[in-house]
Amino acid sequence: MTPNPPTDDGTEDESFEEDPPSTATGDDTAEATDETVEESPDETAADGGQPGTSDGEVVDAKAKQRQLDEVREDGSDEFLTSDHGVRISETDNSLKAGQRGPTIMEDFHFREKMTQFDHESIPERVVHARGTGAYGYFQPYEDPDLGEYDDISEVTKASFLQDPAQKTPVFTRFSTVVGSRGSADTVRDVRGFAIKFYTEAGNWDLVGNNMPVFFIQDAMEFPDLVHAIKPEPDDAVPQAASAHDTFWDFASLKPEITHMLMWLLSGRALPRAYWMMQGFGVHTFRFVDDGGESVFVKFHLDPKLGTNELVWDETQKIAGNNPDFNREGLYDVIEAGHELEWEVGVQLVEEDEADQFDFDLLDPTKIIPETEVPVRPIGTLVLNETPDNFFAETEQVAFHPGNVVPGIDFTNDPLLQGRLFSYQDTQLNRFNSANWDEIPINRPLAERHNNQRAGFMRQEINTGTASYKPNSIGDDDPAEASAAEGGYEHHAEKVDGRKIRNRSESFEDHFSQARLFWNSMTDHEKQHIVDAAHFELGKVDRMQIRERVVFDLFNNVDHEFAKRVAEGIGVEPPDTPGDEIDDHDREDPSLSMANRTPETIETRKVAVLLDDGVDAEQVETIRTALEDEGARVTIVSKLLGDRTAASGDPIEADEAHATTSSVLFDAAIIPGGRDSVDALSEQGDATHFVAELFKHKKPIAAVGEGVDLLDGLDLPDVDLADDGDGTVSARGVVTTRDDSSLDSVLDAFVDAIAAHRHWDRDPKDVRA
Repeated sequence: MTPNPPTDDGTEDESFEEDPPSTATGDDTAEATDETVEESPDETAADGGQPGTSDGEVVDAKAKQRQLDEVREDGSDEFLTSDHGVRISETDNSLKAGQRGPTIMEDFHFREKMTQFDHESIPERVVHARGTGAYGYFQPYEDPDLGEYDDISEVTKASFLQDPAQKTPVFTRFSTVVGSRGSADTVRDVRGFAIKFYTEAGNWDLVGNNMPVFFIQDAMEFPDLVHAIKPEPDDAVPQAASAHDTFWDFASLKPEITHMLMWLLSGRALPRAYWMMQGFGVHTFRFVDDGGESVFVKFHLDPKLGTNELVWDETQKIAGNNPDFNREGLYDVIEAGHELEWEVGVQLVEEDEADQFDFDLLDPTKIIPETEVPVRPIGTLVLNETPDNFFAETEQVAFHPGNVVPGIDFTNDPLLQGRLFSYQDTQLNRFNSANWDEIPINRPLAERHNNQRAGFMRQEINTGTASYKPNSIGDDDPAEASAAEGGYEHHAEKVDGRKIRNRSESFEDHFSQARLFWNSMTDHEKQHIVDAAHFELGKVDRMQIRERVVFDLFNNVDHEFAKRVAEGIGVEPPDTPGDEIDDHDREDPSLSMANRTPETIETRKVAVLLDDGVDAEQVETIRTALEDEGARVTIVSKLLGDRTAASGDPIEADEAHATTSSVLFDAAIIPGGRDSVDALSEQGDATHFVAELFKHKKPIAAVGEGVDLLDGLDLPDVDLADDGDGTVSARGVVTTRDDSSLDSVLDAFVDAIAAHRHWDRDPKDVRA
């Protein structure tokens, strides 16, 4: 596990030591700004439970790691043993009656080893099976701007949201939704964005997505949605994809899904990296203050490094080159010392103001446009540590939107209400036990005291003879806590109505926000949506399904959009707009990813293409300049091993053409050196690498003789530098033939990388 990088004030966080393991007994020293949790061994033993915080104490950023130290095991420099501690002398051969005889049943080591292996898997999640995770912390801002509220304590009594000196530990899991545990990372899909906050008041699980809306309005529809979008039941094809008849048949008959389809067909469904995604709580929740007053709240997470996407052709090739692209990337950047950061914000709406909108705040297929209610930043989420054991931590982490703490409550959103049942139920299926909350990754930092005593795989040893309430034998302990003592109390909402199976009329507008999304896109983003629809619906065999999507859904969003889709899938385009179209021209700039690209290249991966004879001084200057900006630089050559520079110095290749591809990089640069460039120009892999980068609209730079390689590719509508031109930058291609202009080229190259893609290119004639 990687220690935390330096903090903002320049001090270093203390590393977690694994030999010997630290404990949660107050022996470890926390950061100077964090309050250390202390517990005496005697107090822990007397509690009869797992280590946790005591009443009135505050957790710090490392509190969860200290708790996990209690269960970490390191076999370095130790003898091999059985599960029961017996040292093992031989583990390669089973016990036999003679060298060629049968295996003997008394071989307890064989039976134990094989039994563990046979039972080491658990059922994968029905949805969100494919994922990865990381540790970090949440820290509130001091005096956030909440508009009409002076302080966040005026809207919520959740203490971990209030103290800017407190860092609450978190574990965050990112995931695709549809695919199995072994599917690829880069499929077109929603991404899960689930955060477990280990607060002093108990665990809060914010179980969200990278899109702020959902497919359906009522949880009753969820089994039908998942059955439709999963592989078709007769042949189990396709895996991790929505481009098939059953999904689009379901979608074409559910107008409420239209808004979500617009997000799913956009670049939001193809994230460049997990740390380049926004996160959303999806539902409208409640904040509740000390007086029991409630305000509606929606949760937002905005990535510090921008919201960036892959392009479709790129995703297909990445799935072949590295199906673990997003998972591996998250580990790599954290292990390299980068702290990944999101700004956490809220949209707040008073309950008596909810009727001012032309949609229902309880409808999970709707957003609150930021043009109407701004997002108020309240703190920062930082991820900076990787798990030690993928199965024990990432696979066994279990989220439940019903895990809330005082100050956070639910609304009557019918999808949220169903999730409050479903998540608990699905964990029982996965773990075959109600005791999944005792697994270390799921265990709260807050102390646990209740009358649960049994069940499969119980880990706590609960003392005392009274496991019921009321009791006199144990002084009626554990005692209920009042609200003043931190006891959870649900918001006292008045509820009155007849029992019906129906849906509010306020849920019936299915197209106006889908149109808002379309209106807010740039031209290239609109083209991505159209292209995605061509692929998705082009995979649908039944013409009537394609026609329904075009006429009943898309033509009620935007007439020109519907015609553009129809022309690519063999459907006769509609003559007039749909009967339910809301022909407004409203836009929300926050919805376009083009408005969410910050001026930084931190964590971007840049290839330096070279061969024997390269200019070593240029290579070193390039590497230093890009790494100083936070980029990750990789030397790519024909073969692994040392390349010999023109100066005779060795330069080690990190990757060979056989082991990597342009789709795994954000940009590339070709340094000078006549022999190096001549060799690259003769290598099909090298020229394809550059041409493919251009096709995917990524930044490219070349210095000195390196410009000749680009010149030979006939890149369309791109001006390249001639002698005496200095630095030339055109459509994300930055070149110079003058060595003295290298610093200028690198400055322009950094700007080109920060722009992410260069959508003004037309690469259709480039062979790649």
